[in-house]
Amino acid sequence: MNDTQAPTLLDVARAAGVSRATVDRVINGRPNVKAKTLQRVREAMERLSYRPDPLAAGLARRARYRFCFLLPAGTNAFMDEVAAQVAGSAAWLAGTRASIERRFVDVFDPFALAGAIDAVDRGFDGAAIVALDEPHVRAAVDRLVADGIPVVTLISDAPASRRLGFVGVDNAAAGRTAAALLGRFSGGRGGSVGVLVGSLSLRDHVDRLFGFRQLVERDYRHLSLLPVVETRDEDGEAEAAVARLAAADAGLVAIYNAGAGNRGAGRALSRLGADRRPVFVGHELTSASAGPLREGLFDALIAQNAGHEVRSAARLLIAQASGAPIIPEQERIRIDVFIRENMPD
Repeated sequence: MNDTQAPTLLDVARAAGVSRATVDRVINGRPNVKAKTLQRVREAMERLSYRPDPLAAGLARRARYRFCFLLPAGTNAFMDEVAAQVAGSAAWLAGTRASIERRFVDVFDPFALAGAIDAVDRGFDGAAIVALDEPHVRAAVDRLVADGIPVVTLISDAPASRRLGFVGVDNAAAGRTAAALLGRFSGGRGGSVGVLVGSLSLRDHVDRLFGFRQLVERDYRHLSLLPVVETRDEDGEAEAAVARLAAADAGLVAIYNAGAGNRGAGRALSRLGADRRPVFVGHELTSASAGPLREGLFDALIAQNAGHEVRSAARLLIAQASGAPIIPEQERIRIDVFIRENMPD
């Protein structure tokens, strides 16, 4: 800072080691600032002889905001679409004076994910995280929030953390939708149902499984659920799991995949004759799942709009950083259902 210039809000943020949004919250008396962070900001203001004024507050609200999105590494086709939507949002974000930096991490490893959260630069104005509902991850989210960085969870939630909000579908309802489709496609036949998830620590998969079981046990008691198989959302793991289920259980009626790995599941189903092929219901219409659905290997897919989710997460973070209002109805993510007959061109 030049000695002839008055200190700015950004100078205070740098001196206190927090984000501009945190300094703005302190100045305007907004909640969710930890006591030690509040003290650090006030001490920095005193050291720099910073005195807020209406013009400075207006400039702060029009500042450029930087957000960090922590996304899964790996072969998940839907998460590839999410990452592409983040990259493709640059022009839209530039119009709101904001930008997003993408970082990739193994979300199935709680220690790696917690470490990546802890490594988020405290100069960011907010973060969106595809979360794992696990103690180390929740603690890392809480540390980030305590340091003045608001967090939204994206697609998979950590509801007991101090996150600002969750952006995604109602996954229990999505699971019930899957059960209703699977039950109807099975045509009243009794037998067993294989169930795949990426991980039982991913809240979206657990919630889908809860809703799925809830409806099967209520409305389709002629179907019995086999033990859940975790695939880490990997194509090879999903392919092997579907092949094992088909080989081991002559009474297999259907398979529900609550996670990813649809490319591998489709490969395994393609090796079965039509008379031995189980009903298959999965999630997300992607480059990996569109082919099997079009070919009749899959019966239905429950989907969510990746672009809507990315934009919604960004809007929530911008609103939190700037004090702007949000429109709750605009941020509600709907559940879509695709069968072969209504696939988009």
